[in-house]
Amino acid sequence: MARPTHAAEEARPAAQATATYLYGILPADVELTPEERGVGDPPGRTALVRHGDVAALVSELRLDRPLGRPQDLVAHQGLLDDVAAEVPVLPMRFGAVMESPEAVAEQLLVPHHDEFRAALEELEGRAQFVVKGRYVEGAVLREVLREEPEAAALRDQIKGLPEEATWDARIRLGEIVNRAVEAKRDADTGALAEALSPHAAAIVVREPTHEQDAAHLAVLVDTARQEEFEDALEECADRWADRVTLRLLGPQAPYDFVTGRPG
Repeated sequence: MARPTHAAEEARPAAQATATYLYGILPADVELTPEERGVGDPPGRTALVRHGDVAALVSELRLDRPLGRPQDLVAHQGLLDDVAAEVPVLPMRFGAVMESPEAVAEQLLVPHHDEFRAALEELEGRAQFVVKGRYVEGAVLREVLREEPEAAALRDQIKGLPEEATWDARIRLGEIVNRAVEAKRDADTGALAEALSPHAAAIVVREPTHEQDAAHLAVLVDTARQEEFEDALEECADRWADRVTLRLLGPQAPYDFVTGRPG
């Protein structure tokens, strides 16, 4: 497929109010196959706006359609992740919109060209992965009951009794369990990050998304070292087989490793 023309040169329907939706910043020499898979209803057709050594991945957005549906976020992330599997990309925040392709070039690419180029060079040959650990159901509670005598005593105290008669004991038990799980999560997250750090360019600790989360890490990995990173993660999974299930997601756009970007 031939390289697309500069997006600023592409015709837009005159009778329809439109804007330009921004996905991310890429190297300018990227070849792009335009597709109708962007955000919006109907989905926008993707294109590139180029300036110097960088380009913005964009699509046309009809302003008479609401933006923010779950499928829009899926389209935004899916497009960026697919691109990130092939070339370095600086992802923009979901919902970034500018007036026109000309505005993208003049207001975004021109003033930030050198900054974008340096960031893309730093990400060359790297990809983000997300590691999620979830405690095996019941495993962490059994650990807490073994390690916390008060919790075990309270559990025995309320066993078989109606909730209203043991309300205070149940509240106290919940406090002990929650505190203990938080401490275990902190320790397990630290242990996992330490085990993976020799095989990663950078690691960011994410907030848990579930009460049974054991760890949640974003990891920037050199693609040339991806296999050894995955081997190290497999060793962790084997070591934690009876208490934590590990899940690897990616490659993804480097959402956690691009900060302070315009838009």
